[in-house]
Amino acid sequence: MPRRRERRRTAASSGGGRDGGNVDRATVEGFGDEWAAYDQTALSRAEHRWMFDSYFEIFPFETLPADAEGFDLGCGSGRWADLVLSRVGKLHCIDPSKQALDISRRRLAGRAGAIFHLASANDMPLLDGSQDFGYSLGVLHHVPDTRRALEQCARKLKPGAPFLLYLYYRFDNRPRWFRQLWAGTDLLRKGISRTPFPLRKSLAGAIALMVYWPLARIAKSAERRGRNVRNFPLSTYRDTSFYTMRTDALDRFGTRLEQRFTRVEIERMMTAAGLVDIHFREDVPYWVACGRRAA
Repeated sequence: MPRRRERRRTAASSGGGRDGGNVDRATVEGFGDEWAAYDQTALSRAEHRWMFDSYFEIFPFETLPADAEGFDLGCGSGRWADLVLSRVGKLHCIDPSKQALDISRRRLAGRAGAIFHLASANDMPLLDGSQDFGYSLGVLHHVPDTRRALEQCARKLKPGAPFLLYLYYRFDNRPRWFRQLWAGTDLLRKGISRTPFPLRKSLAGAIALMVYWPLARIAKSAERRGRNVRNFPLSTYRDTSFYTMRTDALDRFGTRLEQRFTRVEIERMMTAAGLVDIHFREDVPYWVACGRRAA
C-alpha cells in the first residue's frame, strides 16, 4: 500500500483515548448500541454455526496446544468467543466499548477460560509474545490506523502462532458497476451514521426490509433456477435470516468510520506486521485471511 494512502487513512477522524488516539469514539459507542439492540442471541444455532464456519474455515485450530491461550480483539457480542472457547484453554475477550463488553460477559457467564478486558488494540493488557493465537473479525477497518492496530495484534503472538483477520474488501474482485453502486450507498451511510441511534436503527431496519430482504430473496430464487448470482447485489444474504440482515444493515449504514482494503493491501499490511504464510479464504465474506507470526 502506498505510504501516502496509508497516511491519509491514519488521519481519519478520531475521538482520542488512552490508547494514543487510535480509536474513533463515535464508532465505538455506535457498536455498543448495536450489540445492545442485536445481541445475537436470537440467531438460530444452525445459522450461528454457519457464520462461524465462514470465518474460521481457514483457521488452524488443530495446530493449537490443548490449553491454548489467545485473544479476541473486538469481541462485541461474544458470538465468536462462544464457539472458540470450547476449543481452547483461555480466551481474552477484548473490546473498547463497555456496553459491548457487558453483553459479552452475559453471554459467556460461567464459561471457563473467558477473561474480559476493556481495552483497544493499542492498550491490550497482554504481554508481547505471550499468545498462542489471536483473531479480529470485522473490527480493524473501524479504527483510524488499521495497520498500526494490526501490528499491535501481531506483537502479542508467540512465534509461529496464527492470527485470523477479516477486513472489509474494496470490491477488488467485483465489476466496475458494482463498485459504483457501493459508492452511492456509502454516501447514504455517511448521513445515516450521524443521526441519533434510535433513528439510525429505524432507518437501517427499513433498509433491511425494503432492500436487503427483497434482493436476497430474488437472488435465492434466481439461484434455484440455476443462475449465477455471484455479482447480484446482496446475494450473500440469500441464506440468512432477517435478523442477520437487520444487524448487518445497522453495521453497514450506522457506522461512522469504515475503511476498505484490497486483497493485496491486506497481505502487505499483514506482512509488514510480521506475519508469514498468509492465505485467504476464496469465498465470501471477503477478505478473511490467516497468517502466522514469523519466527
